[in-house]
Amino acid sequence: MARWLLSQPYQGPACRPAGERLERSTVPVATDPAATVEEVKTATIVPWDDDQIRLSSSVSVLQGAGNGAYPAGNSVLVEGSAEVALIDPSITVVGRGGAPVAVDAVINSHGHEDHMPGNGLFAESRLHIHHDDLPAARSIEGLMDVYGLTGRTRADFTAQVQEEFFYTPRDDAEGFGDGHVFDLGGVAVEAMHLPGHTRGHSGFRIGNVFFLSDIDLTGFGPYYGDAWSDLDQFDESLRLVREVEADWYVTFHHKGIIEGRETFVKMVDDFHAVIESRHERMLAFLAEPHSLDEMVAHRFVYRPHVEHVFLESVEHRTAELHVARMVDRGEAAEVEPGRYQRT
Repeated sequence: MARWLLSQPYQGPACRPAGERLERSTVPVATDPAATVEEVKTATIVPWDDDQIRLSSSVSVLQGAGNGAYPAGNSVLVEGSAEVALIDPSITVVGRGGAPVAVDAVINSHGHEDHMPGNGLFAESRLHIHHDDLPAARSIEGLMDVYGLTGRTRADFTAQVQEEFFYTPRDDAEGFGDGHVFDLGGVAVEAMHLPGHTRGHSGFRIGNVFFLSDIDLTGFGPYYGDAWSDLDQFDESLRLVREVEADWYVTFHHKGIIEGRETFVKMVDDFHAVIESRHERMLAFLAEPHSLDEMVAHRFVYRPHVEHVFLESVEHRTAELHVARMVDRGEAAEVEPGRYQRT
């Protein structure tokens, strides 16, 4: 996830919104489409029309605004003969007041604000999240710990998440692990643990569809700027997910629906290459001794015009992870307390 950096969605032919579009639902609409989010207290059955894109008989994407550009996202609806699951109920789902069918279970791919807006809207549905990210679903303090925010920044972002992302603590959230299978009746959702973005970040295989969550394949590259992010784990997750074979790949943000493995492999390789590109730019900067604070001021993640409440925290954590890698590889050394230089 690249917070507040809203790049234009790719418009190439293999990444357009694709698949059969659903006909208008015949289920009566229980919520006034003009109702404000504050008026929508409980999820209802609402039509999504052309914004619901069917990829298979059981899987469809509820497309967020701007092809899921942050703060929106592309939620995945999985309909089995026994139960229905909704993966990552986005801010768009909350704004619409619900899904096209009743939802039995909500699955969060990981503990970030934009993947959980509907957790409160679907309060009567079971909630599942990888056990490593359970604290983020259970309390706002747990979510802030994922980011590693403190002081005024923590207080400001807490307020923003509660007001703009409708955060609702779910102390009933249940954890799952790698390889867990949600059997919905005739269709299964299999979790694949893909940490690095957060400790519990997961993707999901549903038949011939694979949901990548925040391995979003944008030019921005991988986001590992939180306290619970890990650069080495992200590298390994990208190597692992590259081997996944599917007909359709879905990202929560920006790219949306990707058709075909050949296109996916090229995109994931380009996405992965951003890590090494950042690393090389940081190494070049360390031709002269610099502190982490000076690296933060230089900006290696965000462009100069971008602003948000914890930009400096993201830049600092990202630089910290890369410098640790440099030191471990023998590429840089601490030449005086708190200052690093390329070797």
